[in-house]
Amino acid sequence: MVTSLELEAYCNELLSTAAFDDYCPNGLQVEGSRPVRRLVTGVTASLALIEAAIAVEADALLVHHGWFWKGESPCLTGLKGRRARALITAGASLLAYHLPLDAHPELGNNRQLAARLGIEAPEPTAAGHGLVWRGRLPEPLEGEVFAVRVGAALGRVPLRISGRGAPLVTIAWCTGAAQGFIAEAATLGVDAYLSGEISEQTTHLARELGLDYFAAGHHATERLGIQALGEHLAARFHLEHRFLDIDNPA
Repeated sequence: MVTSLELEAYCNELLSTAAFDDYCPNGLQVEGSRPVRRLVTGVTASLALIEAAIAVEADALLVHHGWFWKGESPCLTGLKGRRARALITAGASLLAYHLPLDAHPELGNNRQLAARLGIEAPEPTAAGHGLVWRGRLPEPLEGEVFAVRVGAALGRVPLRISGRGAPLVTIAWCTGAAQGFIAEAATLGVDAYLSGEISEQTTHLARELGLDYFAAGHHATERLGIQALGEHLAARFHLEHRFLDIDNPA
């Protein structure tokens, strides 16, 4: 058993939250009314995830995408009010870790994605403010074959833009909405770049930069880190842990 404040303090140190200038607060966003014995993890603190966590009597909900993003109204009205009421009425806590979870060298989304895809020698780079990683495939693969591997690993077929025309060996990647880092990724001398989302201009950039590009889904690429963190906390504090996946095709 652990309190939500103790859980926050441990996660803040583990994930080095003070080192990040993020778009949202990292840590405890709603303090519940009871200690944490049952922990639920998920990608986004949507009403559907909150209701699912309440249904299994979770004491705390730990997510990658929490609340109170920069530029948003801080008022808990309308949709935000419904989410907050459901969580507070249930007495459950909400903790969220965004960029610190993307970047963690063991539990982070980028490191976990590398393990899932079989990428060797994964390492962070200076690109994308340190969030873009680089590694190698065990053997050269045609772009369409690598796309099949990504689809099998994540449960969804990625969108592929063919810009290289040759087998792939070196890969750069950054989970989530990281399509804007494609030009920086190209400076790493890699054959391909993978992120979660794609923008209109990403297609043109991939072709002109000579990269194969893969958009594997924001949600799909960011399910792994929060699960790894939840499993780590469960082992550390002897908690019951369950990951709940609220389907999101984006």
